[in-house]
Amino acid sequence: MAAITSEVAEKFLDSNPKFAKQYYDSKFRSGVISAMLEKKEAEVDFTNFHDVNQLEESEIFFDLIRGIQDNLQMERCIFTLLRWLSFLLRAEHMSLFMYRMRNGTGELATRLFNVHKDANLEECLVHPDCEIVFPLDTGILGSVATTKKTANVPDVSQDSRFSDFVDQLTECQTRNLLATPIMNGKDVVAVIMAVNKIGAPHFTAQDEGVLLWSASKVFEELTDIERQFHKALYTVRAFLNCDRYSVGLLDMTKTKKGPVDDSGWVIKNVLSMPIVNKKEEILGVATFYNRKDGKPFDEMDETLMESLTQFLGWSVLNTDSYDKMNKLENRKDIYQDMVNYHVKCRNDEIQDILVGKFTNEILDFKTREVFGKEPWECEEEELYEIIEQELPDPEESEIYEFHFCDFDNSELNLVKCGILMYYELGVVDKFHIPQEVLVRFMYSVCKGYRKITYHNWRHGFNVGQTMFSLLMTGDLKRYYTDLEAMAMVTAAFCHDIDHRGTNNLYQMKSGNPLAKLHGSSILERHHLEFAKTLLKDESLNIYQNLNRRQHEHVMHLMDIAIIATDLALYFKKRTMFQKIVDQSKTYEDWNAWTNYMMLETTRKEIVMAMMMTACDLSAIAKPWEIQSKVALSVAAEFWEQGDLERTVLEQNPIPMMDRNKADELPKLQCGFIDFVCTFVYKEFSRFHEEITPMLNGILNNRKEWKALQDEYEAKLLALEEEKKKKEQLSKLVSVMNQSATRNYFHIMLILIMTIRTNKMRKEESQHGERELPGTIDQGPLSERLVLSRERRHRSLHLSVPYDNYE
Repeated sequence: MAAITSEVAEKFLDSNPKFAKQYYDSKFRSGVISAMLEKKEAEVDFTNFHDVNQLEESEIFFDLIRGIQDNLQMERCIFTLLRWLSFLLRAEHMSLFMYRMRNGTGELATRLFNVHKDANLEECLVHPDCEIVFPLDTGILGSVATTKKTANVPDVSQDSRFSDFVDQLTECQTRNLLATPIMNGKDVVAVIMAVNKIGAPHFTAQDEGVLLWSASKVFEELTDIERQFHKALYTVRAFLNCDRYSVGLLDMTKTKKGPVDDSGWVIKNVLSMPIVNKKEEILGVATFYNRKDGKPFDEMDETLMESLTQFLGWSVLNTDSYDKMNKLENRKDIYQDMVNYHVKCRNDEIQDILVGKFTNEILDFKTREVFGKEPWECEEEELYEIIEQELPDPEESEIYEFHFCDFDNSELNLVKCGILMYYELGVVDKFHIPQEVLVRFMYSVCKGYRKITYHNWRHGFNVGQTMFSLLMTGDLKRYYTDLEAMAMVTAAFCHDIDHRGTNNLYQMKSGNPLAKLHGSSILERHHLEFAKTLLKDESLNIYQNLNRRQHEHVMHLMDIAIIATDLALYFKKRTMFQKIVDQSKTYEDWNAWTNYMMLETTRKEIVMAMMMTACDLSAIAKPWEIQSKVALSVAAEFWEQGDLERTVLEQNPIPMMDRNKADELPKLQCGFIDFVCTFVYKEFSRFHEEITPMLNGILNNRKEWKALQDEYEAKLLALEEEKKKKEQLSKLVSVMNQSATRNYFHIMLILIMTIRTNKMRKEESQHGERELPGTIDQGPLSERLVLSRERRHRSLHLSVPYDNYE
């Protein structure tokens, strides 16, 4: 028999294509598919743009599928897509703009920018601080998002919709572009844009089809679990040549043998495997029934099936992550609605502020009484007429003073004082703040603070009032615009809103969701997000009439200001602030220094951050009558946290939070003043002499706390000396008791011996003298006892004569 060579085999297979296909399907197809899924990179030449063949195109799409399998991060999957698309479309670069709502207005913001065929994710991923934002009424991208239609612009210079501000920022020139929306049902999710066709004057209709298909299909593959499963299972069913397939997730019911439908179809053989994700969690079971050729499923079928179930497991994990993200978005909307309901100033509460006298029940509605209208129906001039009558006098309320005291004011009066500060800053008219909105906002901020021991609305107001005093009385406003001053005072009022009465460390130790949401400055970031939530409501948004640039600036300042109240950041900025103060002393002309500082954005932000710290700690610089009471409130809240650490966390609190060490409060206060507080007030008084009263206040309070510390330590010393005296006396008494006990036993022994001797004397007198057997001394017994007794008396130093015992 002749040897079969490879040429003979090829010739046979070419002449029998049906047999060749059957043989390939049974022997090689499953292994090839499995190997393709396991490959890490597509074998496509990226060095130069060229027309891809069918094999390279398949490689590209398999790479996209692997990217979806291997990455839960949406940005990485989309980045891979954009990188391949820039190659397929021969685009200079591509970008992804995410659609979002801000302050009730839709806009597009960069998420991935300048993606090209040789790019990497890190250089293309846009940080939130560096976003490029397109309003929906601006540019071609805004038009694409609004109309929800693809735009292919051959020459942007001939299109009236084109906006070149991005070109100015990036110093690039856009010649032509292709953009398409990514849709989730009827909603726009994002916009993908390809810029500058390479090797051609513009993008073609074929390019439009590729981009549109990619945008829609990849989003579907990432989010639609049913679509993924159906496509995969339907295809594999053809490979396995079986009748039916099924998949059950988590709670799959058992399949019974016998007819399963009205057609009389019966299960004969089954191939079933678990669907497992990358966490090795079983998500479900995929099952195929009845090979059509009547044979049982074989090892090749199992290999193909195993590759399929891996793909399905990864797909479930990706889709599940997307579903969780959507649920979180829905929960966020629900919680925001709850916050607005419980915190937002209601219509009847507005009348509380506008009414002349406050009681538990509202007796008089000023707007109804004077104008016959509700507050929201009044003109601004009419509202101002009423508000002007109800707001306190600036001098009488002492809102300009560093020694301001809130003890004699109700919380509602503090709301009025807060509203007054905006008028005194001159920002209400300048920035067209609706007065009803201002009243609602301040009252809502008051309600946003919890009824806790120290970090409540009174503390929030005091910080805002100190910021106002530093700006106006301390003359620091010379460096800041009215817009910036408004942002700083607003941030100060909101800086501790919704504080829980426990610190950042407790949030982490207790596993609070806030700690999982925010990695650092946990509570500070929560306060910031809470304030932003209030400002998103149109009826509370005091920034609603600012233009986009102004709005972005005030929100940026609020971010910096509120986060700066984290003392961990304060220590990092102290040296920088000290250098600014030193630099100010090199200027002889104060106006020249002011003009210089007004243009130095970074230095202004550092000073603002230190101002927030000075405001947050301002109770330490108040007159002693105020400071001593506030310090007790702070300590009480710390002790409450210490109690929680003992009971909930089962840990011993640090001394500052241990109510069992309450007597150490003066010592702790002195340490806090020396280590944390003195620096900031010393440097500010050096920076601006007008702030010196705060330094004097803290130095005086330090003396008071030191006196209490000395008094406490003197008492401790006296107690220690008393304790030592008692210990010495106790030792002396113990020695005396021991000596007396020894003497008592000696006396008893002598007494016993005396009684015995007397008894023996009587016996001698009756029977005559006799000797005791076995004795060493042969003398009379009485003589031996006497001698022995005398020796014992001498050794015990007893002076009692023998005759006295008789």
